[in-house]
Amino acid sequence: MNNNLSKRIFTSIILSAVLLICLFFHKYSWLILLISASITCFFEFNNLSKKVWKRKRSSIYLANLISIFYLIFFTFSAYEIYNASFKAIILVILICIFSDIGGYVVGKSVGGKKLTKISPNKTVSGSVGSFIFSFTPIMIISLIYELTKKNEFQIHHYEIDNLIFLCLITSLMCQLGDLFISYFKRKAKIKDTGSILPGHGGLLDRIDGIIFAIPGVFLIDKIFF
Repeated sequence: MNNNLSKRIFTSIILSAVLLICLFFHKYSWLILLISASITCFFEFNNLSKKVWKRKRSSIYLANLISIFYLIFFTFSAYEIYNASFKAIILVILICIFSDIGGYVVGKSVGGKKLTKISPNKTVSGSVGSFIFSFTPIMIISLIYELTKKNEFQIHHYEIDNLIFLCLITSLMCQLGDLFISYFKRKAKIKDTGSILPGHGGLLDRIDGIIFAIPGVFLIDKIFF
């Protein structure tokens, strides 16, 4: 096991532990985590925008202003989903995680045609893998329910077509978020948005998909359901 992979695994364990503690401890610990993550992502995006536009201060200010409002909306939507349904926010986060895993595993294993010039490492097979793996949380939760019959794992009261739509739209938003940040990193000619997470780069590198997916799911739920 190489050193970078060891760092990635260790960092992932720490991040998962912090996420679980904040989710299960109290709604305000979840809010504090959201605010902290948003502030960190803002500073990373600010550094990114400075590299993209360099001396064009007006463009940097505009990009930062938009990012501030968007991150506030991300914090608000993530907190609102949590308050409305604890299981819903867990499910959305799990879909994001497995979608990311699917894109990486299938993309690396199958390879093939490039998805876009924005991110040369992204492939069509990886995108398909993301969509397929996004159904994993629902299958796992359903399996646990069938084995335990505990109500906290009951998701069958949701319409199956709504669950399929949730998985697909969440995966799509995750992939768009990844491509969006990849586009800016490519323009800035950098690999990572920061170095706060050993083995991963910046926090924005790690949660770009989640930052896009949660507000997307929140808006779709408010508009269509």
